[in-house]
Amino acid sequence: MGLARYTLYRLLQAIPVLLGITIITFVLANLAPGDPVQLMLAGQEVDEELVEAIEQQYGLDRPLHERYVTYMAGVLEGDLGYSIHWGQPVTELILGRVGPTLLLVLSAYAFAIATAIPLGIIAATRRNEPTDHVSRIVALFGVSTPSFWIGIMLILLFAVQLGWLPSTGLVYPWRGPDAYAWIDTWPELLYQTARHLLLPMIALGTLQMATLMRVERTQMIESLHGEYVTLARAYGVPERTILRKHAFQNAQLPIITIIGLNLSTALSGAVLIEYVFNINGMGRLFIEAIQALDYQLIMGITIVFGTIFVVGVIVTDLSYAYIDPRVTYGEEE
Repeated sequence: MGLARYTLYRLLQAIPVLLGITIITFVLANLAPGDPVQLMLAGQEVDEELVEAIEQQYGLDRPLHERYVTYMAGVLEGDLGYSIHWGQPVTELILGRVGPTLLLVLSAYAFAIATAIPLGIIAATRRNEPTDHVSRIVALFGVSTPSFWIGIMLILLFAVQLGWLPSTGLVYPWRGPDAYAWIDTWPELLYQTARHLLLPMIALGTLQMATLMRVERTQMIESLHGEYVTLARAYGVPERTILRKHAFQNAQLPIITIIGLNLSTALSGAVLIEYVFNINGMGRLFIEAIQALDYQLIMGITIVFGTIFVVGVIVTDLSYAYIDPRVTYGEEE
């Protein structure tokens, strides 16, 4: 099985996964207590005819299975529905919020990879030394502490007590300096983006960093004790060359696996991090949709999140070939 055929095979496998996600989300959202129409009309005089008209407009008066089939037919045509609460197409709402979420998640991953891999290598090369013990304590703290709690502690320390960094909002670089009255130049815009992004990036990326660091340390220790490394040392190959060309490359395949599988953790963590740091991304929009029982919006965001995760896993599988040439995608040897 070649690369193209394997990619098509994995994409076909993703269809029932996404279908199952939509079914479970649709049923759970519609079984949640409350009435989205009543929430939308909160504070107004409720007229039965008005309620019935709204329910008929959004199809809420029809049986659950009919609504699901109708909704999925629209999804296949590229229509994610119409938000009951905001009165806008779901696609427009998501496109307006997806940028901050991707910026947050990608920056958190960049932080995690940039710190975890060097720390994991240092811990492996100095096994059972003080540096190794400190790194293991940091990793244990990272995997056992909720991201939102880390975010709150960072706000209390660096924003409230020290006043070094902002605690709310996010400056979006794609809007340009003209969108902000207090920013004049592009370098200043990028600087402000970095300042506003630093705390939520660390809060969201700490878990990823701790997980990657533990795996990197374990794999590097295993690689450094492999027979090929022992043979290289016997031939007098410098330790730096052994570390860079032999041990490091062989230890990265599990790292790629963790990066792909942890995408769901990063996306779910972004939901709370955006709420803590007042970032108008998809995570915060998802919470607002749940509070308003906006079924169409809940479904739309779930489909987008599910698709991002499935595509991330497929890309992870395809990345194996670039790291490990033994991966043949099912070809006969």
